[in-house]
Amino acid sequence: MAYEHATAGGSGEGACAGEFLTFTLGPEEYAIDILKVQEIRGYDPPTTIANAPPFIKGVINLRGTIVPIVDLRIKFGVGTVEYTPFTVVIILNIGKRVVGIVVDSVSDVIRLAADQIHPAPEFAAVVSGHFIEGLGTLDDRMLIVVDIAGLMLSSEMALVDEAATQS
Repeated sequence: MAYEHATAGGSGEGACAGEFLTFTLGPEEYAIDILKVQEIRGYDPPTTIANAPPFIKGVINLRGTIVPIVDLRIKFGVGTVEYTPFTVVIILNIGKRVVGIVVDSVSDVIRLAADQIHPAPEFAAVVSGHFIEGLGTLDDRMLIVVDIAGLMLSSEMALVDEAATQS
């Protein structure tokens, strides 16, 4: 699905309309670009890596590819980190890298039009503001639309080296 840049009214907000996978972390609902999602798997404890940041749970071997697993609940500081039968790993394909993110549960795939994505308010947040594309509204739901590629490729995640992001 092609994305349309949300520039209605000449605001140049930067959020894109399109299809999103929604998931929960604690009490909040998030949305990420469905085109970045490779697959969704049940949670299996990964192999831990010494000296990794606490939010990197370890790695798994996914059909011959070593995939780092990031627990977004720890990274974002939301909810209690508890692994239940609903806990899932979303496998992302970002650039030339495959990364898994642990979330409480996956909700559904939705389509948001440009006028349903509003600029995020300016405030100090656990998630750096430049990784929040906006707030999506769908019926009574409020979704935090995350630039998952920007977050996973950022230097604070330490998942890729700078040379890999230049291509």
